[in-house]
Amino acid sequence: MDLLQQIKQNAIKANKCIVLAEGEEERTLKAADIILSEKIARIILLGNKANIEAKAKEWNLTHIAEAQIVDPKNNPKEQFYAEMLCEIRKSKGMTMEQAVPLVKDPLYLATLLIKNKEADGEVAGAQNATGDVLRPAFQIVKTLPGVSVVSGAFIMIFKDKQWGDDGIMVFADCAADPNTDENKLAQIAVVTAQTAKTIAGIEPRVAMLSFSTKGSAKHELVDKVVNATRIAKEMNPDLMIDGELQADAAIVPKVGASKAPGSPVAGKANVLVFPSLEVGNIAYKLVQRLAGAEAVGPIMQGMAAPINDLSRGCSVEDIVNVVAITANQAAGK
Repeated sequence: MDLLQQIKQNAIKANKCIVLAEGEEERTLKAADIILSEKIARIILLGNKANIEAKAKEWNLTHIAEAQIVDPKNNPKEQFYAEMLCEIRKSKGMTMEQAVPLVKDPLYLATLLIKNKEADGEVAGAQNATGDVLRPAFQIVKTLPGVSVVSGAFIMIFKDKQWGDDGIMVFADCAADPNTDENKLAQIAVVTAQTAKTIAGIEPRVAMLSFSTKGSAKHELVDKVVNATRIAKEMNPDLMIDGELQADAAIVPKVGASKAPGSPVAGKANVLVFPSLEVGNIAYKLVQRLAGAEAVGPIMQGMAAPINDLSRGCSVEDIVNVVAITANQAAGK
């Protein structure tokens, strides 16, 4: 069984409820039909019931009837959610006059459903920008205790099984935070290790990457990685992590042994934490294209409940996979 099949099997066992905020969008509806038919998750669709049912009939989607449909613009619980939002945002001066229009927004309503424990996670982004998906998540669901940064990881699946654990590695941050300091970088390392364990099913060996290995270069950018490694170890003393390491020292055994002798990670890393978003984003795309690796994600990390953002160019299969991943995150599998 390959990794994605295993993730789907774990999701089926978990039986989590995932809200799809873009419930009238074609790819989302087609994905929901597959998810329901394979019992990957229970589904809440946000949108107009008549429109959803008409589209399901037009596209012969026979399982959409199993989804719960909530219309944000005609919601009997609108007042309840508006009051809930006011309570959550009272320190920011939120009024009912401001809250009522917001709870008609599917992205806000989705996060309120999670906050109210009616859903376990959310997937959106086929039609909406990342910032629009994450803004209500930050305001309502918020981040995990001790974590102030949301990051995006990719599970990289290689045809060449020598890399990582039998061809599986995890890269981060490749998708979310452009302003990473040493504290944020440490947090990213810790939550990415958790993603590697719970989603990729591998025991994490985390390399904190730089253009220097163990003091071979001196620069404030190197210092950031060295300090982040120390902070990550303080956050999770049991974590197998090392840095700063150059990419070859992290993944090539001979180079690792030469440049960082005695390191528990050098030469055998399966989790790569990049020093900045620009480096991570460039790296995963290059590896995806040049090495022919499959990039599964982005898997958003650091939120108190799993909320995952899709690419607007995503396929139906991408949405199915991300829903399965979200269900795994919700189950902590």
